[in-house]
Amino acid sequence: MPPPLRVLIAEDSVLLREGMVHLLRRFGHDVVGAVGDGAALLAAAHRLRPALVVVDVRMPPDFRDEGLRAARRLQSEQPELAVLVLSQYVEQTFADELLEDRRGGAGMGYLLKERIGDVEEFADAVGRVAAGATVVDPEVVRQLLARRPDPLTRLTPREREVLALMAEGRSNAAIARRLVVTEAAVAKHIASILAKLDLPPAPDDHRRVLAVLAYLRV
Repeated sequence: MPPPLRVLIAEDSVLLREGMVHLLRRFGHDVVGAVGDGAALLAAAHRLRPALVVVDVRMPPDFRDEGLRAARRLQSEQPELAVLVLSQYVEQTFADELLEDRRGGAGMGYLLKERIGDVEEFADAVGRVAAGATVVDPEVVRQLLARRPDPLTRLTPREREVLALMAEGRSNAAIARRLVVTEAAVAKHIASILAKLDLPPAPDDHRRVLAVLAYLRV
């Protein structure tokens, strides 16, 4: 069993905040703090040095993007800090900005709040983000794709399946199990995806994240 995570929660709804505290502790994590606004999040993160922050996008005082801005500031100040952002709705700009900042850094997740109700799935997402993965809510992927034509016309249907699972933060092994193929086949599909999206190896870029960005954008 992996060691417990030091988790800091930022959520203005007292009921949801306390629910997440209880849930994460149930899974053996150490919730070091739970706050209700962006300013308190920054202060607590600097003082408590958590391994993972779970933060709502919209928080007091204006309920616009205070949580997102606080998360991005923490990313720049503490590159090793994993961040899991929660949103009530699918907001493409927020997903794009967070993933842009994720390139090559610590784990990053973007989930809809309704996902918390699926206890096992939420706990799995927390673990994968803490382990360094990029996790995008599958409903975010579905809704964004439903709003516009698929821009990835160069990809085969199977390659789009693989890329969709990459967007959910799945490893090669997990993708292979889901699609009932070998890991070698998954690796070949990913290599083809990266080539078709013109993403050659580069020391400063995380190509899987760039591929996910391409998948989510117009």
